[in-house]
Amino acid sequence: MNLSALIDHFEKIYLDESSRNSELAQRLTEIFPSEKISWVKGLPSQDSGPLSAKQFGQSKKQLYVKPFEGHFFKRCPGSTQKKVLTCCNYYVLNLGQQCNMNCSYCYLQSYLNTPAMLMYSNIDQALQELEEMAAAHPDLPYRVGTGEVIDSLSLDPLTLYSRKLISFFRRYPKWTLEFKTKSDCVDQFLDCEHAGNVVVSWSINAPQVIDKEEHGTASFEQRLAAAKKCVDRGFPIAFHIDPLIYHPGWKQNYQTMMTRIQESFRPEQVHVLSVGALRFQPEQRHMMRERFGMDSWVTSAEMFPSEGGKWRYDQGLRQEMFDFIIQGFKSVDPRWRIFMCMETPESWISAYDKTPNQVPELKELFRPLPRVPSELQV
Repeated sequence: MNLSALIDHFEKIYLDESSRNSELAQRLTEIFPSEKISWVKGLPSQDSGPLSAKQFGQSKKQLYVKPFEGHFFKRCPGSTQKKVLTCCNYYVLNLGQQCNMNCSYCYLQSYLNTPAMLMYSNIDQALQELEEMAAAHPDLPYRVGTGEVIDSLSLDPLTLYSRKLISFFRRYPKWTLEFKTKSDCVDQFLDCEHAGNVVVSWSINAPQVIDKEEHGTASFEQRLAAAKKCVDRGFPIAFHIDPLIYHPGWKQNYQTMMTRIQESFRPEQVHVLSVGALRFQPEQRHMMRERFGMDSWVTSAEMFPSEGGKWRYDQGLRQEMFDFIIQGFKSVDPRWRIFMCMETPESWISAYDKTPNQVPELKELFRPLPRVPSELQV
């Protein structure tokens, strides 16, 4: 969505009094009609417990702006499951929570209980945390992403946070910042000077999966067009083929996706490709079925309890899908860098005949790094 579409999308903007002096609150009061703005002390009360399907859908049309209390800079949640999963030493910087899009498989459905999207107004505190870590470890290759619990860019025409982050990372060229999105919202930062260490990445899927399961997102071709804009301005890009979703004709549809990516970009323009298979918490299935029915390829999938407590496809199907994607790229050009996200060592050994820290083009991603302050607290 562009800025005009976002203004139309949101029915109500709640600005917490504690964010009154923030740049974000000031910007929102300038661009939204006054009748959509309410100053509040805390989010309007809501029944405790998880949201209903209707409430979850409605929450995507409300935006609540407040300062975040706590550490912004944390290790990726996958690192907490290292006994059963292989993690790539990724760090996250959460500047908000929830998403204005509607993917059937979204894991946020399983635990969010706030009746509005959250956007944090104190980005300067987040930058201060990064400053402290960067000053202590300027030469270590930290990889920091902003797309864990919120799309990195779908609201960026409202916040313009991307511009502040790009400016900060220009001072630390050994560090890497990643924006991860399903939108095509890139125009607002393309003029920013950068150090070549800001990766703009897309969660991508077969066009048929996007059309059926990723409601309200940019289309497959819109994502490729946005990626082309970034490449033209010197930004490295990445694609996350995640989640792979089994469906009738999946091989043909994913082959079409791979061919279009290979036609559009060279391996040296793509920082990395990642693949991951459909997975979700057991309690999430009820919410997904209530919101999207049984016609979805996600809600009707045959899933099994697995590592980390999540439901997944069986190991054989996952491995078949991983092998199809990895070989679909590597057989055309071995320079494509591909890793698996949230997967077991067994999956790695089956796909590569080795663990990731033994794969030459990937081992740097899995290099251990010092813990961040949020991990050192007792």
